[in-house]
Amino acid sequence: MSEITPDQLLQQLKQHASTRTQHSLDAIFQVCMEQQGRGLNEFSYATIAKLGAGRGVPAAQSIRNKTGEPYRALIKSFVDASPKPKKVAPSSSKGISYSWIDELEDPVVRLQANILYSEKKQAEKLLRELVPINQVIEVFDGGSQSVSTVKLSELERSALEYLLSSIFLRRNGLEHGKNGTIVKADTGESFFPVATIDAIKKALTNL
Repeated sequence: MSEITPDQLLQQLKQHASTRTQHSLDAIFQVCMEQQGRGLNEFSYATIAKLGAGRGVPAAQSIRNKTGEPYRALIKSFVDASPKPKKVAPSSSKGISYSWIDELEDPVVRLQANILYSEKKQAEKLLRELVPINQVIEVFDGGSQSVSTVKLSELERSALEYLLSSIFLRRNGLEHGKNGTIVKADTGESFFPVATIDAIKKALTNL
């Protein structure tokens, strides 16, 4: 069964309405048609009331009131009839594994997830910078050991110590997992991969 069109709904609403309400309905219908003709999907009560000021459209508050139910129904019919905006493809900057973050509907949850993702990327970047790709560190189990020339700055050491701290884990809803991982406390999903904790501890001890 096809949905009722705004024009059909207008006629139904006017059947049992007072003359004044009929005029208001006609005015709202005209303003909504103009918005539709402009290709705009903006049908908020404030916008319709502003565009229809002096043309018979009630104030925004009157539309929101209990007596404004027919006005709201008519406006909603235009909203429902408007083409829905196409869903924007998730940003590829996070990669496939984390593209779901941009699809979260709750803005607060999306913000928190982006903060966690940003902290994760910063930590990974720091770990990569600790030992450059062309730097080789030899570790001997015998009596003599070679001393690496790579040293942590105080800022780098503080950053790594923070990653191991209970404050970082609690603030981000994380906990220590198996095999040196850091996982999400509620789901157990991996946040930092296997051996991350071991790698940080070794870096703090030897660098």
